[in-house]
Amino acid sequence: MPAITLTNASYSYRAGELEVPVLRDVNLTVNDGEFLAIQGPSGSGKSTLLYLLGGLLQLQRGRLTVNGSDLGLMSDEALSRFRNQSVGFVFQQFHLLPRTKVLDNILLPVRYPTESPLTGEEKRRYMERAQELARDLGIFDRLDHLPNQLSGGQQQRVAIARALVRNPSIILADEPTGNLDTKTGAEIMALFEALSHSGNTILVVTHEEDVARHARRVVRIRDGLIAADEHIRQDQSGALAATPQLAAFSGPQ
Repeated sequence: MPAITLTNASYSYRAGELEVPVLRDVNLTVNDGEFLAIQGPSGSGKSTLLYLLGGLLQLQRGRLTVNGSDLGLMSDEALSRFRNQSVGFVFQQFHLLPRTKVLDNILLPVRYPTESPLTGEEKRRYMERAQELARDLGIFDRLDHLPNQLSGGQQQRVAIARALVRNPSIILADEPTGNLDTKTGAEIMALFEALSHSGNTILVVTHEEDVARHARRVVRIRDGLIAADEHIRQDQSGALAATPQLAAFSGPQ
């Protein structure tokens, strides 16, 4: 079943008097549980595509449905609620609050809900989930630390936990290994790979071939067009295997 369907999508921006096309009549379908890497040279439109899929940018032409909902028909309030509940974002810059401890950074998406305030029971469940995510991501002993007391890899794990705390079905990551060394970057990509095995839909923008190899599908963008769409590999069984160590990512319902 498609998690994301993008049809005849175009996007451009203005530079003075000029209108510069970034994406041109792009069509893309991403199924539930897919792990897809988006590659392309600088300025090709890959990050713009990711931001459109996550509702951070508004489509100028075409249609985008995510989990069966047409984003173009949503009010600003509904779009904000969609981003908060259905999509987890991970960026190259970790965007952690520098004077806020790790646990509270992880809980940011539920501290500012876009719907009615959380009940005491919901707060308790999210606190347990944040702690469980931290344990599975290897940062449980850092929950009382500030971001500047963590390594780059640990900070990115905090950002991933924050993206997962509301149990979104879709994870969008823009160059998530760009500020990490090769070993730590491989560990982060292995985490995304495991998440896809647990049923999350993962889209990662990257310019690194080693990073893209973790995905099962690679879409290559050039000059605002999809130049290639390749299915890389699949589990030997032909299906997605469960990943016991990430069972906690199913989270509170």
